Amino acid sequence: MTTTDLLPATPPRSAARRALLAGSAGNLVEWYEFGVYGCFATVIAANFFTPQAGTGAAVQGGAEALVATYAAFALAFFFRPVGALLFGRIGDRFGRRPTLVLVIGLMTLATTLIGLLPTRADIGAAAPWLLTLLRALQGLSAGGEFGGAVSLMAEYAPPGRRGLYGAWQSFTVALGLLTGAATAAALATVLPAAALYAWGWRIPFLLALPLGVVALWLRTALEEPPGAPPAGPAAATSTTDPAGTTGVREQARAVVLGIGRIMGWSAAGYAFLVVLPSHLQSALGASFRDALLATTLVNLGFAASILPAGLLSDRIGRRPVMLWGALGIAVLAVPLLYLLQSPGTPTQARIAAVLTAGALVGLLAGPGPAMLAEMFPRRVRCTGLGLSYTLANAVFSGCAGLFVTALTARTGNTAVPAHYAAAACALSVPALLTLRGNDHREPLR
Repeated sequence: MTTTDLLPATPPRSAARRALLAGSAGNLVEWYEFGVYGCFATVIAANFFTPQAGTGAAVQGGAEALVATYAAFALAFFFRPVGALLFGRIGDRFGRRPTLVLVIGLMTLATTLIGLLPTRADIGAAAPWLLTLLRALQGLSAGGEFGGAVSLMAEYAPPGRRGLYGAWQSFTVALGLLTGAATAAALATVLPAAALYAWGWRIPFLLALPLGVVALWLRTALEEPPGAPPAGPAAATSTTDPAGTTGVREQARAVVLGIGRIMGWSAAGYAFLVVLPSHLQSALGASFRDALLATTLVNLGFAASILPAGLLSDRIGRRPVMLWGALGIAVLAVPLLYLLQSPGTPTQARIAAVLTAGALVGLLAGPGPAMLAEMFPRRVRCTGLGLSYTLANAVFSGCAGLFVTALTARTGNTAVPAHYAAAACALSVPALLTLRGNDHREPLR
């Protein structure tokens, strides 16, 4: 380790708070925009992937349409590693601020255009292709968001608070998804189903424009974290050997290990927080309104546990908190889903089940960002932790909707989402056991 790898001074608390606000606000907007698509998956399937669009088309005749909708969802996730690499290199070479400004601008543009997009009934087969293109742009943006935001928050965090500061990234993800679900639920309550399918679904996407402008304004006022290297290509190689090859294998291994540590978080997060609305409708026959209510509750449980989990990980370490979350999901996911779908289950028990499922995911998501930031030196932090996160999400989150929907339709087993989340969390346990107990107390490299 060289002296240039360490932050030379603790940043002022006022600057740290501004950085936390800019990173969190932009992240909330990013994930509101990204989560709205999951909430409206059945509506989008009816309008873009069903030849005869209409109310309930995606549910009644549309297992194939819903699979196509989730294929577009998965495609966006596979563009996220590309975004992590592209914007991560910008963040590592030229600073965190340019990355964060670029990604929020791109996400806002793509989401607003989805709200203006003609449907299949208007322009035919071109509609799903245009939607898929905009989803790819969203994926590029979301891929760059995580690395830039987490690096900024971790590098500005006061001593002993990296877990809490990093947890704000996950907390604003929860708030973004919750805001998207609540917006969708409100529209489903006040609009007739025909109006919701015809034009009401566009409103949440169009709200991205004013929200994105506010986040963009906050991010343009950002300052680089203390100890940032001079902007330019030399910044990425100033701490390496002349050939620029030092640590490449070590960092590649760190990316693979990071994927293993967060695969359970990725799979369970999207199985419970994003895929749940359409699964409850297509597999269990729930109404659109009831499905969104369940999604809102699971996101409430998720949001409520994130910051306490991050703070607790600053005190006792990342390993025990994340292990509790992974083991809890591995053991309880299937019983909780059976409780949820059983006709005789009291309403209070259903509410407790979805809140518990969300809270268990929060135990992984709270310490997760800080844990990843601690795995990589500053010169490659944006790229390294961004690739770990986005590759895990591409495989275990982006494919969740496609996998769950297709396998449920083929097998008739409505507990597929729970089995999927439980298996991924069980597989992540060995990787989490490699965490060292004192990593949270060491200075960032």
